[in-house]
Amino acid sequence: MCERSYIVAQLGARMHYAIPRILQESGQLERLFTDICAVKGCPRLLKLIPYVLRPKAVNHLLSRVPRGVHPRRITAFNDFGYEYARRRNSIAQEGRFVVHLWAGREFCRRILSEGFGRAGGVFTFNSAGLELLQAARHEGLIAVTEQTIAPMRLELDLLGDEASRFPGWEASTEDAGAADYCDREEEEWTLADMILCGSEFVRDGIANCGGPVKKCVVVPYGVDLPTEKSEVRSQKSERGNHPLRVLTVGTVGLRKGSQYVLEAAKQLKGKAVFRIVGTIGVTREAETQLRGYVQLTGPVPQTEIAGHFSWADVFLLPSLCEGSATVTYEALAYGLPVICTPNAGSIVRDAVDGFIVPTRDAEAVAKRLRELSEDSALLEQVSTSASERAKEFTVAKYGERLMSAIWVTN
Repeated sequence: MCERSYIVAQLGARMHYAIPRILQESGQLERLFTDICAVKGCPRLLKLIPYVLRPKAVNHLLSRVPRGVHPRRITAFNDFGYEYARRRNSIAQEGRFVVHLWAGREFCRRILSEGFGRAGGVFTFNSAGLELLQAARHEGLIAVTEQTIAPMRLELDLLGDEASRFPGWEASTEDAGAADYCDREEEEWTLADMILCGSEFVRDGIANCGGPVKKCVVVPYGVDLPTEKSEVRSQKSERGNHPLRVLTVGTVGLRKGSQYVLEAAKQLKGKAVFRIVGTIGVTREAETQLRGYVQLTGPVPQTEIAGHFSWADVFLLPSLCEGSATVTYEALAYGLPVICTPNAGSIVRDAVDGFIVPTRDAEAVAKRLRELSEDSALLEQVSTSASERAKEFTVAKYGERLMSAIWVTN
């Protein structure tokens, strides 16, 4: 492999810092720049607080640990991270695009003030890397960016249509900065030597926006498999006669298709139990409708997600717009058949590891769930296939695919 080292500029703990971990293991990580993590500065002291006394926000922060990355390779801008979190919490006042544009620019400014060191390349993520890509091109460095979700221009079109179908589900938001955000994202494509896409859905979205498809390389992700066999329930031995347990993990809202989870839950009342784990992003009225048929847990720490996967028989994600939803990979790893849309960008094979259903089609969702509820042999078959499929998409396998893709740019 090439010995070129990379700067990784990563806001948040996306995929539990899989990319810097992979680059570290291959000897190609120059430095990880991030907004805040639990191994640098004051945040690392929060682990001294007894678990039972920690607020949820503290547990969330403590889960942001770049495992496998040496602390000497990490630069965390903690003060920026706190301010970014504060502004995200006040998005209703500022607008999400204004906040994310500020964060991307400020993050890049801070990294550029530190310099690229001995790096021969930069690795950025959509909307948070424009100035770094500009500097990389100027200095003759390899410039790689990952489009983590379908382009914002496409997402806005999809969600605008969905809001008209379900008025009152989400509070109307100010779109100030939306055009600038889309332009920023698309300018990053022009500067990058390579655009990594987690799925064909993302690549096709770039094509639909007139982007440079020849630069796009589809590299599906990978997740860590459960460390203990006891974490994975056996549907055959434990399911018994209880109603089918259907799990969704993600923000409750239009983009994730929560409205179609509700419609399916209405059709299968008494035959299936539905649960959504994640931040509630809908109006009080919509939340009340959902709670009549669906268990809503609100956000939970990453350490507690395993228990929800172990509870479930089936994973459902009728999403309208994703990149390649890593929760579907995690569900497969827990032996859960996955029902999702093409827009989820998943690795699920239709009628093998689960089912691919059309977007905006609650009837199709309900039909597939009913089949799994009434046919225990089918449920066992697709569950077994799900577990086997997951073995092809571990972090180690992802690392092989990623490094093979990056090699082409050198």
